[in-house]
Amino acid sequence: MNNWISALADLQQQGEPCVLVTIIEEQGSTPRNAGSKMVISASRIFDTIGGGHLEFKAMDIAREMLSTHTQGPHLQRFSLGASLGQCCGGVAVLLFEPMCQVQAQIAVFGAGHVARALVPLLASLPCRVRWIDSREQEFPALIPDGVRKIATEDPVDEINELPVGCYCIVMTHNHALDLELSAALLKRNDFTYFGLIGSKTKRMKFEHRLHERGISAAHVQRMRCPMGLNEVKGKLPIEIAISIAGEVIATYNAHFGQHTACTAPAGVEPIKQLLPSSRRGHATHRELL
Repeated sequence: MNNWISALADLQQQGEPCVLVTIIEEQGSTPRNAGSKMVISASRIFDTIGGGHLEFKAMDIAREMLSTHTQGPHLQRFSLGASLGQCCGGVAVLLFEPMCQVQAQIAVFGAGHVARALVPLLASLPCRVRWIDSREQEFPALIPDGVRKIATEDPVDEINELPVGCYCIVMTHNHALDLELSAALLKRNDFTYFGLIGSKTKRMKFEHRLHERGISAAHVQRMRCPMGLNEVKGKLPIEIAISIAGEVIATYNAHFGQHTACTAPAGVEPIKQLLPSSRRGHATHRELL
């Protein structure tokens, strides 16, 4: 059984969502002491909070949080004897913290100056990024964690490899390539977001050429061009990058917000409320690590 620290690091590196479960308060006899942790993914568990029915319930709650894309932490009190039938009979308060919930799979086509400003921003979000270009020399020496560099002679071929619901950003050095990528993406038409860098004039030209290829007006309307938030002005690469990243964030929040279940922060007062009345007057807040 892997140590929870190394397991959490591995899952975050792989982009696999999980929940970190911590015993943050205890009373009486409990399987393990406050501070004990375990990590739960959709198919695996790492470390233990003591086994038994408590651990089974923790797994059930954590996997429900994963399936509903819950983003906020959750506190729950368990009476081990009364409600779970464990012979130790004490009380445990568990903190459930969703970790590495990937909000978006993103494909960035192009490694020019705007893309080099944008990709680090996307990498700092709960996203996984495929960074695609035909020019190996354009990629920086250091690729951010969570970013997969793909240097390929034909970036259009990579569209067939994208997951359904991908966020697609086209900003290559070549207008003809931008058109080919746009046509391939719109023919699939199973993306969550598709943004094309360029002006309104570029959009008008592309709309005409895409219609000539038999792509419907309804599909073309899904293309964001110009892309980015109108409220973020500027022509510097970082200003453009922030505008595009902001639009990506707004899009995935709109999609995931309906599943969000945030609770009160895991401070002293929520813990006091979950403990038996005899303890509420002097409950202590423990460091989690």
